[in-house]
Amino acid sequence: MNEIKKYLIAGMVCCASCVALTSCNELDEVPDNRTEIDTPEKVQLLLVSGYPQSVPAVMCELFGDNFVDNNIIKPGIHRSPYKDFHAEAYAWENTTNYSTGDDDTPYQVWEQYYQGIAVCNHAIDAMKELSDNPATDPQMAHSWGEAHVLRAYLHFVLLNVFAEAYKDDTQSSVDKGIPYVTESEDVVNVNYSDSKFLHSVKETYDLIEKDFLEGMDLIDDSKYKVPAYHFNKNACNAFAARFYLYKRDYAKVIKYADAALGSNATNMMRKWASMSTNTIQSMLNSYNDETAACNFLLQTAYSLQDRLLSAIRFTINEGSPADKVKSSKEAIYGGGPNWSSRLPAYDGKIYRYGENDDGSWLFRVHEYFEYDDKIAGIGWVHIIYQPFTAEETLLCRAEAKLYSGDQTGALADLNTWTASKQVANELTMANIRRFYSSTKTPAQIETDNYISELHPAEMSSQFKVLTGDDLSRYGIKVRHVFRGPTDKNITVDVLNWDDKRRVMQIPQNVINAGYPSTDRSTQVNQSSPMTIKPQLVQ
Repeated sequence: MNEIKKYLIAGMVCCASCVALTSCNELDEVPDNRTEIDTPEKVQLLLVSGYPQSVPAVMCELFGDNFVDNNIIKPGIHRSPYKDFHAEAYAWENTTNYSTGDDDTPYQVWEQYYQGIAVCNHAIDAMKELSDNPATDPQMAHSWGEAHVLRAYLHFVLLNVFAEAYKDDTQSSVDKGIPYVTESEDVVNVNYSDSKFLHSVKETYDLIEKDFLEGMDLIDDSKYKVPAYHFNKNACNAFAARFYLYKRDYAKVIKYADAALGSNATNMMRKWASMSTNTIQSMLNSYNDETAACNFLLQTAYSLQDRLLSAIRFTINEGSPADKVKSSKEAIYGGGPNWSSRLPAYDGKIYRYGENDDGSWLFRVHEYFEYDDKIAGIGWVHIIYQPFTAEETLLCRAEAKLYSGDQTGALADLNTWTASKQVANELTMANIRRFYSSTKTPAQIETDNYISELHPAEMSSQFKVLTGDDLSRYGIKVRHVFRGPTDKNITVDVLNWDDKRRVMQIPQNVINAGYPSTDRSTQVNQSSPMTIKPQLVQ
């Protein structure tokens, strides 16, 4: 079979609950064990398999600024990564050193998300066969809505992993997007150089918006047995809020966040105080409770995120002041404008690896193990991932209010957020100004409060730069300091706001099949990685 077909649009529907590849000689006939999708109930069952069991979290964390390399923090150790491609990702290299069966890889994300898209397309085709207008058919309107919203979301994730961030209409019309697939492929040799597959970032955003607007009003939560594992009403509205935040359409962010959070956002927050702390498993079950109002959407996934942390090379750790390495441990231990030390909600819920605090992590990344054979100890590692929560949607709204000029409203939302984390003190502009003191130099702010260098104005000509009180997340400068287990010297590298390596390379399998690779060449104005001797950070 054509290799691009195999890796880009993975899947022909073989039964109502799974998607798999068919061989070339099967394309002209229906396999004996194939279940026809010929009823509304079978369409609804089919869509269950459209939710991928893979997440990009590990790759994104390794690319970002939460992790540090313990081979630097503790110069006397020489640990290897849990998986070789973890070191490639941390160094912002093309990640190629993995097998197609490994979890958390670019290949797995690309394949499974496009496989989910293929499921949505087959479901849409099946509904068209069953009804002249599925969107108004009382038996299928809900599934029509779910298929379109899910297809939009899957493309949204792929776009934000494998393409440039949205900047503005002008620049994003030039930046390369991803293939937006709306048709079920039933031929062997698909021409993926066709213009219908070659979209800009702006075109991809437009297609995502068209899809979720087509579907979200048709969603009916009563059709789901467990709404939290499907695109329910709250999840749809949270998705729309995040989408429009990325596009900086702040009025729509507020509109959809309001719809998700209701009249009293406090009631939607996670109930940390009532969470069981008897065991890590009980905490995990409470956090991932499908009936909790805060869990808008839950997703199961095969992931080794917990084991990456326990390998204690790339970890959340103290950092090294001698080399000005950000103390990423502050992500869970650090204070804020109206709280000190860690957030009170995290008390008793943070775990450490190693006697010397080699790494720290919040219980929520702990894995579930599904045994195939308990005696042999063979099975599968699962996590439960939360693509959309009430807390994150609240922060989307707070940011939108701030950029809309509603500082009071933004502060009220942030107070709701901190109160939900069991912070007793009120958040005020005075303590925010004090925490991010304007008398400090940018270097002092970065060192003292772990705020990376930001470049919002450079990211977009349309970006509204606020003065005085605001710190934006856009264009964040990231610094990685690392040393391989056999390296004598330390490498220091910086990912600037305009560095092309900020975009993850599409999987090598897809490139080998002929799809154009992502341009990740370094910029002219970008500093090259430098090496220093280990004693400088001891």
